[in-house]
Amino acid sequence: MRAVIQRVAKASVTIDETLKANISKGLLVLIGIEDSDKEDDLNWLSNKICNLRIFDDADGKMNLNVKDVGGEILLVSQFTLFAKTKGNNRPSYIKASKPTFAIPMYEKMIVALENILGKPIATGTFGADMKIELINDGPVTIWMDTKNKE
Repeated sequence: MRAVIQRVAKASVTIDETLKANISKGLLVLIGIEDSDKEDDLNWLSNKICNLRIFDDADGKMNLNVKDVGGEILLVSQFTLFAKTKGNNRPSYIKASKPTFAIPMYEKMIVALENILGKPIATGTFGADMKIELINDGPVTIWMDTKNKE
């Protein structure tokens, strides 16, 4: 699994000109899934996302996680995180999972994040043409790959 995690002042997802979901202070998480992903990857990534200390404490140091600040999470599926660009200018998405595998993993990720956060999270719609708006706070943007757990 790959994720781009952005600390946001607010974020929203719109589908067909209809607001699907929005959050205030929290994390916008773009998630990509590949066929080799396992539930261990999902659990590791969900825990990392919820426990990343990327929010400022009273001294202005990044010491708090999304739970500590009462923040929200907006999770959006993003198959293009597995784009292969080597060799040409037209990306290949062959490594991204097909919906039959990716949708159940995405749904499990939603449940895992909600369980760790202790409240519902906002989501996009898997496979939809979505318009994402955000105000990146910081900016703070972190990329994670469960195949490279550094």
